[in-house]
Amino acid sequence: MFRHALPIAVFVSLCALAAPSAHAQTSASAHAKSAAAGVVNLNTATAADLEGLPGIGAKTAARIVEYRQKNGPFKKVEELMNVRGVGEKNFLKLKPQLSVAAAKAEGNASK
Repeated sequence: MFRHALPIAVFVSLCALAAPSAHAQTSASAHAKSAAAGVVNLNTATAADLEGLPGIGAKTAARIVEYRQKNGPFKKVEELMNVRGVGEKNFLKLKPQLSVAAAKAEGNASK
């Protein structure tokens, strides 16, 4: 009986060791995506830029751009919660990656 149980135990052990490394790769790639996004200016970002933020899909990114076109530039990042699809919980996750600097101020800062 021990002969039959040993291969099963080895198989189960190998599967258990392989599972955490797959999870580590997934979280590492998710972290790399959020780190690559950096700080996004809500007043100058394209829909593609906004889609790079975690939790923002194509429809929400389009709504953000549409809101900006209808209401003018964002005065503070909290205004993002006025956009349908961005709630407080999602906003709090995004806040460190958002800014609302005016386009002119960015141009002067690089000179």
